Amino acid sequence: MPLTPGTWLSSLRRLTHSADAASLDTTLLPVVDEALATRILDLAIRIGETMLVVGAPANEVTLTIVRVCGAYGLDPVHVDVTYNSITIAHSRPGASHPTTLLRVVRGSVPDHAKLQRLQALVTEVADGLALDDAIVRCRAIRRLPFRYRPGIVIVSQASLAAGVAIMFGANWLALVLSFIAAALAATTQHMMARVRVPYFFAQIAGGFVLTVVAALSPLLRYTGLDAAVDIRPSVIVASGIVLMLAGLTVVGAAQDAIDGFALTATGRILELTTQTLGVVLGILAGLETVRVIGLGMSPPSNALPLGPLTVQFVGAAVIAIAVAVYNGAGTRIIVVSAALSLVAWAGYVGATALGFEVAAASGVGAFIGSFAGIVVAYRLHVPSVAITTAAILPLVPGAAVFRGLLGIVESGDDAAVLMTGVTTLAGAATIGIALAVGASLGIYLGQPVRATLSSVTRARARARG
Repeated sequence: MPLTPGTWLSSLRRLTHSADAASLDTTLLPVVDEALATRILDLAIRIGETMLVVGAPANEVTLTIVRVCGAYGLDPVHVDVTYNSITIAHSRPGASHPTTLLRVVRGSVPDHAKLQRLQALVTEVADGLALDDAIVRCRAIRRLPFRYRPGIVIVSQASLAAGVAIMFGANWLALVLSFIAAALAATTQHMMARVRVPYFFAQIAGGFVLTVVAALSPLLRYTGLDAAVDIRPSVIVASGIVLMLAGLTVVGAAQDAIDGFALTATGRILELTTQTLGVVLGILAGLETVRVIGLGMSPPSNALPLGPLTVQFVGAAVIAIAVAVYNGAGTRIIVVSAALSLVAWAGYVGATALGFEVAAASGVGAFIGSFAGIVVAYRLHVPSVAITTAAILPLVPGAAVFRGLLGIVESGDDAAVLMTGVTTLAGAATIGIALAVGASLGIYLGQPVRATLSSVTRARARARG
């Protein structure tokens, strides 16, 4: 057959274009009926909802839901996680409409022991756990009560404040007062929570109680106790401020924003702002009250000095242990949190010794603690968010927040004191941002290392098999 221009063009087209008839039909056959798909989606969304409530970031919740569905043959699924709801959908081949489930997430109550159990359940699901058994296990985990009784939680919160006071080198009497003030504030918040008062007002009440107790502490000098002479009310309030800010989701909000979960990040940032504002209003109300009765506190001109280096590490460990306990952690998480708090604080001290400013050194400490935390979390099978939160909490600038607020309240007509207070508050905000960025960066750089360790572990397991 002679080669015509049309034949040449046809041959050239076959060389450069794929034939429509050669395209493979990639439509999956429906091996899961609608009833089974609904059960799988319901299990996945309940696990995701519980994880979001107890403190897991939105990206981890999304990946977990996809992983559970994939383990039972549902792929792909579409997941949408916002601050207060989770939507999941799956389109079955040939179905007239997708199967869609929605669950509303009501509140956030950190419970790291429950999160650890959920992560173990997801691992078993990926290893082949039967669907009926997974549903029963999930229901049992969701119904688990909080590990510790309210009295233990309040004691742990008070111990956190005492740990902050230890870091500032406070004497025994100041430690006792910090513990009592924080215990009174925590008890007040607990009682308000039982009558369903919004947490914003509980933050105001807690800040007020802390400030009043701190302002009354100088009266102990009339008792003749030598330790009462050296009491610094600022240490007592600063210890309580760290307690009030301990449960806030600075790192979680930053991580969600970086992951692209804008709605979830916005919701957490708004919650963070509102609850921090509650603490500020409570402290301002307390300062104004004690000023009226003649017990006003003069703003310190310099930052509160920390205690000896050994004492700082002891205080950091006490803070991490207290945070782990009132977040419902078990023994393994508590021990790991204490160790990582020492690592994070060592990073902060080392960066400070090298000449870094406080904000930059705080970011370095948070980065080291979170990076080590995410690697250790994989090896020890504990939630990374649990130990990371406890590790970086000693770096929270509670003293700077109080000095800034006190400077603003006591400034009067003195513009210099007012500007000093505003500048101090801005510096505290900068430290908070540095903590969030450093912790998030450590998490993201640690994830490839964790994935590599996971691959090596699986390869060794297959080799042994």
